[in-house]
Amino acid sequence: MRGSRLASTSAVTWGRLYFAGQALAGVAWWIAVFTVPDVRTATLGTLDPRLLAVADIPLFVVASALVALGVRRAAWIAAPWTLLVAIGMGLYATVTATAGWGALLMVAAAAGSTGAAILVLVGRVPSNWLLIGPFRFRSAPPMNTRALVSKATLQTVVFSAIFLLALPAVIVVLELRWGLHVAFPPALRIGGAALFAAALALSTWSSAAMSVQGAGTPLPSSMPRRLVISGPYRFVRNPMAIGVMAGSWLVVVYALCGSLVWNTVVRPLEEADLEERFGSAFLAYRDRVACWLPRRPLAASEGAHEESVSSDV
Repeated sequence: MRGSRLASTSAVTWGRLYFAGQALAGVAWWIAVFTVPDVRTATLGTLDPRLLAVADIPLFVVASALVALGVRRAAWIAAPWTLLVAIGMGLYATVTATAGWGALLMVAAAAGSTGAAILVLVGRVPSNWLLIGPFRFRSAPPMNTRALVSKATLQTVVFSAIFLLALPAVIVVLELRWGLHVAFPPALRIGGAALFAAALALSTWSSAAMSVQGAGTPLPSSMPRRLVISGPYRFVRNPMAIGVMAGSWLVVVYALCGSLVWNTVVRPLEEADLEERFGSAFLAYRDRVACWLPRRPLAASEGAHEESVSSDV
């Protein structure tokens, strides 16, 4: 119980610290807007800063400062207002092709404000909120290998189409429209394409290992029934999370943010589920194989021993 209270206090403190930083950043930005024409143009375009300041200073700067000082209810003002401004600035930048930096900063502020408000109001990172619908951990129902391979392949294609193609494409379009694009050297773009192809191949290999060796799929609601330590999982515990498609610096940021969220929020839940289902076999595997950086692969004898320890769930 004491540990829970300490964790809650720590989460609230981090949320308040974020809002303190946001309040200070807001003050600095508004000073720059009224004193540096280039900042005003880059972040607001042709919008009249005086009209915006009337609403934004009390609802963004002052509300953020109040949260930092311990007025928790002010989070219900600062976070929704920041999200509303982010949406408005995003639409404005997309229509006018101006104020791109302002739109980007407000999108970042909206994400930060939302996360910090949750910490302040809930007192923790509510990672359990993710465990719903197709993201709830459940073992795959018994089915033949061919059906599992087909199901896993479809999941990989859908995941890649959404998170590795569609969303990055949207980001690139906005980056160009908002005037934020920075041209990468041709060699780096070629390397990015090769890395994307390698990441897709690695995902396919991982999915096949889950289906054939684990009797499951990558989707949390259809998890492998056996602990998978063969194929790419001999080298690294999360081969499907490795790979960044280059060509846009915002896409790189998107990939890094996704990796951060997965590593800090999703991975602990997944590993707790694996430990509960496979016990000492998973713990031995976790101690031997790194999460991100590949190590010396498991020896065949080690893999065979651990796989024999794991059992169907």
